[in-house]
Amino acid sequence: MSNSTIRHKLYDYIRVADDKKLNAIYNLLENEIEQTNEWWKDKLVTLELDSRYQALENGSDKGFTIEQLEQSVSKLRLKK
Repeated sequence: MSNSTIRHKLYDYIRVADDKKLNAIYNLLENEIEQTNEWWKDKLVTLELDSRYQALENGSDKGFTIEQLEQSVSKLRLKK
């Protein structure tokens, strides 16, 4: 079974699970969920974000306009 299939099955299950089952699933994964939610404590992530911010600020990376981003997303949606 592919990871994508597993994700979809889990999404579907969680959507209809009763409170007791939701709490059990959350308790099982709580530590990983909390670590994922605390990205700002990850030095590598914050260094990467700082680096990208500095590149945008000093002009070495021009970034994208909102219009360019929207066009890119639209093209990707059409490919699906």
